Amino acid sequence: MFGQNTRELGWFVKAGMTPDEALKTATSKAAELLGKANELGAVAPGYFADLVAVEGDPTADIGVVLDKVKWVMKGGLVVVDRKKDGQ
Repeated sequence: MFGQNTRELGWFVKAGMTPDEALKTATSKAAELLGKANELGAVAPGYFADLVAVEGDPTADIGVVLDKVKWVMKGGLVVVDRKKDGQ
């Protein structure tokens, strides 16, 4: 379902991936498969990237990506700021 794709990260971990492997699958590995490894999948100069800040360490607990999103930037604009809202 649109907007629910982050749930896949939890499924990847349940299937045996580490949280780090699941995050790479959704970012840098996906960019490689699309033939866009020089444009997507990393936070680097010249790359197109949306950014997500979470409370916690997603490499230790993938659940924070699903349940503890605090801030999101998409297309250069902040679209979620739960720290500002006190959430």
